[in-house]
Amino acid sequence: MGLTSAMLIGFSGIKTNQNSIDTIGNNIANLNTTAFKNQRALFETAFYRTLQGGTEPGNETGGTNPVQTGYGAQLATIQRNFGQGNLQPTGVPTDLALQGDGFFVLDTANGEQAYTRDGSFSLDSERALVSSDGSFVRGFAADDAGAIDQTVLSNLVIPVGQTSEAQATTAVVMDGNLDAASVVAASASVTTTSAMVTASGAATAATALTDLLSGEGANLYATGDVITVTGAQKGGIELPESSFVVGTDGNSVGDLATFLEQALFINTDPATGGSPGIVVSDGATAPEGALIITSNLGETSAINLESTDIRNSTSGALPFTFTSTAGGGEGATTAFTINDSLGNPVNVRLRTALESKDENGLLWRFYVESADDAGGDGVIGTGTIQFDQAGQFIASTGTDLSIGRTGTGAASPLAFSLDVSTLTSLNRLDGESTLVMDSQDGRVAGILTDFGIDADGIITGVFSNSTTQVFGQVALATFSNAEGLIAGTDNTFSVGANSGEATIVAAQTLGAGRIQAGQLEQSNVDLPREFVGLIQASTGFSAAGRVVQTADDLLQELLLLVR
Repeated sequence: MGLTSAMLIGFSGIKTNQNSIDTIGNNIANLNTTAFKNQRALFETAFYRTLQGGTEPGNETGGTNPVQTGYGAQLATIQRNFGQGNLQPTGVPTDLALQGDGFFVLDTANGEQAYTRDGSFSLDSERALVSSDGSFVRGFAADDAGAIDQTVLSNLVIPVGQTSEAQATTAVVMDGNLDAASVVAASASVTTTSAMVTASGAATAATALTDLLSGEGANLYATGDVITVTGAQKGGIELPESSFVVGTDGNSVGDLATFLEQALFINTDPATGGSPGIVVSDGATAPEGALIITSNLGETSAINLESTDIRNSTSGALPFTFTSTAGGGEGATTAFTINDSLGNPVNVRLRTALESKDENGLLWRFYVESADDAGGDGVIGTGTIQFDQAGQFIASTGTDLSIGRTGTGAASPLAFSLDVSTLTSLNRLDGESTLVMDSQDGRVAGILTDFGIDADGIITGVFSNSTTQVFGQVALATFSNAEGLIAGTDNTFSVGANSGEATIVAAQTLGAGRIQAGQLEQSNVDLPREFVGLIQASTGFSAAGRVVQTADDLLQELLLLVR
């Protein structure tokens, strides 16, 4: 081997160590590059010149080893380390980090598909999810019902600021327990007013309101007077205010009795039991000319009136005094709100009373009422709920209900079903029944104000009306050999000859990993290790250079000998 060969061998050492320095320099330069994967340069011997191949051992001599001289080193490969980088919280909802082996899928400006671990995404002016260079983030779209189609890739759009339409309630789900130890509702509350009189005697249902006289002989009402019911209680809960205009809403005592039935939400359906309603006494059970107000059965329907609760708001007169007997039988009541087709809130109250209990179980009756029953009387309906001997739901009746919305601009009536199948009737020892609306499917119009992306990559928007909607799912790609990918600009990779084709999957499947929203993956460059490698490479570079210099010095010595 000549001195020229020695120089070439030294040069190969310079070149290989230069590759190592370049690789380490690139790693260090990308120390803070999002999701950067470090590389390492690996070397191999170039080739060998065999001076002697070696011999086998003989009977009289031992074997000899081959005699070879090397011709330097060369770059074997630059290997990329796809090890997981640390995750750094950013608080930005569109920032996504991967914990696993997957890659985000991008649709680049030239129409090609690229892959990246860099999840520093944002929304463009069209509310599409894009990468830092404007490439579209690909995923699986969702339909209006939130169902995701994982067979077709599409751009992901999160329409922040979009308005969702109002939706009328069609189903209400109730939850709770109606105490099995409750007393059966066997009686109603009965309230009797003071007698109403005219100049000719006791009033009847046909008596004109303008003919009614006070104890001093003055007319109680004149045409146009407003009779107001305010402060009246039913089941211990104050009822909404209501009013009656004499001559407009009715003229007779019977008309006033009908108005009061509606104002007090008395359900006169014969199926409810008892004799609910308001009648003018004929003198048999109460003073002639008095109003007899009989509630529905049970404490939750018991009516309580004070003398100030019904008044002539025009004159200020208080036309009635009351005597009452309480109703018996326990139950539960709750108020809830549903929505009409315009999203308007519609207030509803549900009252229950234990109707019977026997060896077959318990039968509860419910009453539904609404002061927002436009065009109706506010009494929405009644039905039953049957429980078996174990206090579990068996069947129900009267659960298809409707509320009038005449004159509101909304679709009328507002029809909905009442789901009571999750209710129980058990003895919970505390003697208390509980009743609450669990859910309803109506909503007011809302604006998409926020969104979140979960570990599966599912994008869920949150509207100002507290409703949510699924808009899609971020797709991920996996490869049989990720090290075979070809790195490009903007932190992207493309399919290489040895990477295998991309397999498009959802997060947390086939090793793709989970998605962490509001975080970014950091570079996996280990700076102390890079510094050690840099020292090694620079030392190797210097040593190889010394070989070249030494060979050159020796060549100069040879030239001097010729002279």
